Amino acid sequence: MLQDTFDPADEPSATGIATLDDLRTHLQWAIEVEHSTLPPYLTALYSLDPARNADAAQLVGGVFVEEMLHLALVANLLNAVGGHPRLDAPHLLAPHPRTMPHADRSIELALLPFGQEALGMFLRLEQPARPGDPAEGDHYTTIGQFYDAIEKGLLHLCTELGEDQVFTGDPSRQVTGGPFAHTAGHLSPVTDLSSALVALAEIVEQGEGAARADVWDGDVDLFHPETKAVSHYYRFQELARGRRYQPGDTPESGPTGEAVTVDPAGIRPLRPNPRLEDHPEGSPIRTAQEEFNKTYCTMLHQLEQTFNGHPAMLGMSVGTMYAIKGQAQSLMALQDDDGLAVGPTFDYVAPEDRL
Repeated sequence: MLQDTFDPADEPSATGIATLDDLRTHLQWAIEVEHSTLPPYLTALYSLDPARNADAAQLVGGVFVEEMLHLALVANLLNAVGGHPRLDAPHLLAPHPRTMPHADRSIELALLPFGQEALGMFLRLEQPARPGDPAEGDHYTTIGQFYDAIEKGLLHLCTELGEDQVFTGDPSRQVTGGPFAHTAGHLSPVTDLSSALVALAEIVEQGEGAARADVWDGDVDLFHPETKAVSHYYRFQELARGRRYQPGDTPESGPTGEAVTVDPAGIRPLRPNPRLEDHPEGSPIRTAQEEFNKTYCTMLHQLEQTFNGHPAMLGMSVGTMYAIKGQAQSLMALQDDDGLAVGPTFDYVAPEDRL
């Protein structure tokens, strides 16, 4: 769990969050952090044949949905403190490979097919902070340290200004519900310090595990309701080691449960980090990539509208997500001149060019 009291020793200079504007800036960064995981996860997910690799598709797909949940929770946090979430912006779709926003350069993101290289990347970005690691509001080495900085800044401001001066956002902008049927997490409204701390804990525990000392995230596994849910980092350990965690397992023991099978023949051999310029204008591959980018950016626009006073737009964005899936799968059915499957490029498309 994250801490829930402010220690005077936690100076704002250590977190970079001394004012409400600083807090809003860091929460916008958090939206960008959560979004930055989506293209790599989607690329790996859609490279899998779900009929031949049901375990892997289920595990990666569940993580993707929970990252969407985290993005929505951060948007609720930003709205609660009077901010304005932004998702439809060019800098959110920087070319791959790229560094995670505001992170240490060792956290690199790439568009890769499912496999050991992709799993190594996922394990690095979901790596738990160690007990005693300092909060880091910028150039963080783990995502948990970044959220520690946000929490410390939030507690500092509530102590300094008063909770009512921090949580000034319009409650009607809070988003609940949504397309989270594949997660046991909860998209709850954020209206005060208590609900903000719950939201932050949900994000960190789903990624790193409860108390950063456990493989479980505190929720019930929807696919295996007889056991608790495994956090993101340890789900990727399950895939990397080919075995599930079971009750009694620890980070030190590793997973000792039933086998997790991966059929290499059920993985599309994607070209890593595809670019539009790899293919001539007007070619079927480039046209399909351009259409995917338009639809993906439309989804970002719909989510931005959802989090800026139009919560009903969330349903429309879900429909666009299904369109994205279909376009990605159709695109990956194409092959380039080297016989490799082709994936999305995740380039930004300006609103006037999406028609």
